[in-house]
Amino acid sequence: MKVAKQLFYIYIHGSLHVAVAVLSLVLMTNYMFHNPFDAPMAGFAFFGTVFGYNFIKYESRFRKKRPLNNFHKAVLSLSLFSLGIGAWCFFMLSVKAQIAALILFLFAVLYAVPVSAKGNLRNFAGIKIYIVALCWAGVTTLMPLLNTGLELGHDAWLKFCQRFLLVIILILIFEIIDLSVDDPALKTVPQKIGVKNTRLLNMGLLAVFYFLEFLKTFVDPAQLLVNVFLILMVGLFTIFANPERPKYYTLFWVESVPIIWLGLLLLLDRVY
Repeated sequence: MKVAKQLFYIYIHGSLHVAVAVLSLVLMTNYMFHNPFDAPMAGFAFFGTVFGYNFIKYESRFRKKRPLNNFHKAVLSLSLFSLGIGAWCFFMLSVKAQIAALILFLFAVLYAVPVSAKGNLRNFAGIKIYIVALCWAGVTTLMPLLNTGLELGHDAWLKFCQRFLLVIILILIFEIIDLSVDDPALKTVPQKIGVKNTRLLNMGLLAVFYFLEFLKTFVDPAQLLVNVFLILMVGLFTIFANPERPKYYTLFWVESVPIIWLGLLLLLDRVY
């Protein structure tokens, strides 16, 4: 049991779970645009996320050469391994996808590394949520399409906007949970408008997310049905979110939303 708990801890805090979520969204994009499985893109998304998130979370500890416990040593090994595999996958991507990856990686670096007296971009009030949403939407929507040579037409940008909205919605749940520990200087949405209004905002964004599906060139009934389940699930996560909830409410359950979303879509596809 102790070993299982330690492995689960590494799975969550070593960014493997969030990497599975990102990979799930990449596979969603492939499904929506009828693209075959793309191993280099999938590998880059998964291993790039592991390295990127661990870089953001633990960069200062490694940069300042603080003492490392067994967990941090494991994370360092995992991150270096992921960097190697992610870099190998990067060189197998198309030039357009590589350019997009470099731009998004630059945002990740500026997000983690101090760029001014205020610190990194994460410390600039109100900007964190948009950078994270941009990176997720870019990696999981634009890059898979660019790597297959598809033009970024109407439906592609529509999916990008939906993905951007979904990530913001999930981040707002994180911000509700973190309200009691977040620095007031961050000026997160719950800090500015309160928990109740943040929940209402999330409900409104979920409605926008759903109805954007009707603007597609071809409306997929299966996608509409699965999106209903998605909205109900995220809506319940929003309603029951409060600062007293344990961190795993978001770190495991909320971050599982893309994984469940993909699972439901594939299940419905097999049924019909």
